[in-house]
Amino acid sequence: MHAKARTSPARSTRIDGGSVARSTLPGQVVLVLQGGGALGAYQAGVYQALSESGIEPEWVIGTSIGAVNGALIAGNVASERLRRLKAFWHAVSHESWPRLSSTWSRLEHVLQGVPGFFRPNPAAWLYPDYELGEDAAGYYRTDALRKTLSGLVDTAQLSTGKMRLTLGPVNVRSGQLRYFDSRDEPVTLDHVLASGALPPAFAPVRIGEDLYWDGGIASNTPIEAVFDDYQRHDALIFAVQVWNPHGEAPTTMRQVFARHKDIQFASRADSHVVRQKQLHRMRHVIRQLAQCLPPAQRARKDVADMLEYGCGTTMHIVKLLSPALARDDHTKDLDFTPDGIEARWQAGYADAERALLMEPWRKPVDSIEGVAEYDVSLLKPQTAAA
Repeated sequence: MHAKARTSPARSTRIDGGSVARSTLPGQVVLVLQGGGALGAYQAGVYQALSESGIEPEWVIGTSIGAVNGALIAGNVASERLRRLKAFWHAVSHESWPRLSSTWSRLEHVLQGVPGFFRPNPAAWLYPDYELGEDAAGYYRTDALRKTLSGLVDTAQLSTGKMRLTLGPVNVRSGQLRYFDSRDEPVTLDHVLASGALPPAFAPVRIGEDLYWDGGIASNTPIEAVFDDYQRHDALIFAVQVWNPHGEAPTTMRQVFARHKDIQFASRADSHVVRQKQLHRMRHVIRQLAQCLPPAQRARKDVADMLEYGCGTTMHIVKLLSPALARDDHTKDLDFTPDGIEARWQAGYADAERALLMEPWRKPVDSIEGVAEYDVSLLKPQTAAA
């Protein structure tokens, strides 16, 4: 995972030999990372491009493999983050031997597991009604992932570092998505593993008295955490998605499986953003209406309480989507081959570079709407600021 040297021309916001001037960014930088197994290498490439441009996120929000990448970023000092990300993806990369086709290579991962990540739980394969216990009810064990991460994540940095980390697993018994936030409480490797415990592959992880599964089964694109934050700020949000919500109608059963999985784990990302934009517009309308009230009215406690629902923050959402590879099918999230990881890493790097070159967030945003979306795949050079 060694990205090619950057060849982008210098821009007005670049300083110190290639870094982005922090003062030119329109608010706190938030990195939102979707779940998707091996597809998460794309997210690592995005982070590398941001980091090399001098952009370190203030807040990382992750689900599943996004939680793992998020922990590797937030759980290390800036100088170590990229090195630890590379070490993790090197640890979980696995080349089949003898070299097999991509489909058979992924089947090998199903049967044997992935080194440094997960291995089969033999008892789970016996028959469906075999009593495994609450903490072992999964086809695979993730002891290897815990060991890998324990050597790469500084747990003290994870909970007390300056970078905020939010992870979203689902409570097994209540079915409710729960966000654990390092701003409000300690976040540990248990929270990271719980956020990646996708059933039926992995058993739930116990946090306190409760058991948690991967939050991807409820919301695989946790962007709502930014809009629902009770201390809302202007934000530049890099929403890094690895499942494509849009695609062609399938004509083969292999295509059916692939399309179904993309739709399932894209997790209604577009509709989530539409809903959040509606809510955010309402907050701006409330704020505007407040200006129409006399000061005496605004000072009344009941009125002041209602006006608390308003805000004037602006959210810039930069949407980055992992491209399809020629060999992709419904098992693409199991493509832990070095070639597959490298290809997705490089794609993430290139897409983030494109966003940084175009700087679409420098455009004005409607003061009532308060939200602007930018699809990196649609950005054109003429949209760049002069």
